[in-house]
Amino acid sequence: NMISNPVNSTVPIAAEVLKKAGKYDEKRSFGVTTLDVVRAKTFYAGKANVNVAEVNVPVVGGHAGITILPLFSQATPAANLPHDVIVALTKRTQDGGTEVVEAKAGKGSATLSMAYAGAIFADACLKGLNGVPDVVECSYVQSSITELPFFASKVRLGKNGV
Repeated sequence: NMISNPVNSTVPIAAEVLKKAGKYDEKRSFGVTTLDVVRAKTFYAGKANVNVAEVNVPVVGGHAGITILPLFSQATPAANLPHDVIVALTKRTQDGGTEVVEAKAGKGSATLSMAYAGAIFADACLKGLNGVPDVVECSYVQSSITELPFFASKVRLGKNGV
C-alpha cells in the first residue's frame, strides 16, 4: 500500500521499479485514496443531515485536485441534494487538502485525517487478507476501466489482494 503523495505519481513509479525487480503484483499494489472518501462522506453527511457513520460515497479518478471524482449520485443513504450543492461538495472534496493547509496558515497539513484514513484502509486490507467477505474500498490501482493505466475505483479486497 502506498500512501505517500503524490499518489497519482508514486503508484505508477513504484509499479515500474517493482516490475524491473521482477516483484510487481498488480493485485497487491494499492494507492491509498481513502482520505478523499472520508472527506466526501463527511461533507455529504453534513448537507444530507445524516450520521456520517451511515454514509458511503465512492470516489474515483485520482488523488489530486480535479482528478478526485466523488460519485455523490451513488452515495448512500440517497439524498435529493440540489445540483449546486453537489457541485460545491465536489469542489470541497477536491480542495480538501488545500483547505486544511490554508486553515493552518501553511504550517501543516491534514496529518491526523490522513492517519485516520490510512488506518481505515489498513483495517480493510487486513479484513480482506483474513477472508472477510465483501470488503470494498476505493483505491488507486492498475486498471483497465479507462484508457488510463491507473485509476482510483472501488476494489474488492481479499486473500489475494484485489
